[in-house]
Amino acid sequence: MADFVLVAGAWLGSWAWDEVVPPLRAAGHGTHPLTLSGLADRRGVAAGQQTHVQDIVDEVERGDLRNVVLVGHSYSGIPVGQAAERVGDRLRRVVFVDAEVPVDGGSFASGWWQGQEAFEAQLTDNGGHWPLGVADLDGQGLTDEHIARMVARCTPHPGATLTEPAVLTRPLGELPATYVKCLLDGPEPNPTVAKLLASDHWRLVTMATGHWPMFSAPADLARILLAEAS
Repeated sequence: MADFVLVAGAWLGSWAWDEVVPPLRAAGHGTHPLTLSGLADRRGVAAGQQTHVQDIVDEVERGDLRNVVLVGHSYSGIPVGQAAERVGDRLRRVVFVDAEVPVDGGSFASGWWQGQEAFEAQLTDNGGHWPLGVADLDGQGLTDEHIARMVARCTPHPGATLTEPAVLTRPLGELPATYVKCLLDGPEPNPTVAKLLASDHWRLVTMATGHWPMFSAPADLARILLAEAS
């Protein structure tokens, strides 16, 4: 049996996995949905990029977890990818769900499609936080109920976690990893991920849904996670 550590992306907390956890538990696996510092019920806790990496490592070590499947969605792929190499032989696999991946010395902001300066201006305009962009939820397979829930429960994301650089000690392509591409958010992985998928240790899975499959297709996402843990 595996231990799933589930880490949702920007603005979200452990609550985002509520519909994914039951089928994983029903299959006999351990489930550990994690809220990162500064978000949801941990709002107000000071957090930088390395804080989030340590949150994940601490969850694994505190529970003495083994056969760990680290699941990182969206932004959280960056700290999950760093944590994966730090948990050593406890790791079974990493699953990146429509996620960013860490680049040594790079940050979420440095990879922003409009450029780092434009992204950091957003943070400055919002008191050092990144607010949920409701318009970004359109066309992602979400119902009105999904959107209302997200708007009600999402937390402005702490900016330092998005601007501090990632630290990798070995090539990410050496990790056993699966990348789940959600096709409504674009048909192809970004160039960084595409290069990693050339590794024999990585594989690609696609989902015909949007960027937040834990809401739009939780049963399908759970089936993929179960398959990747086998």
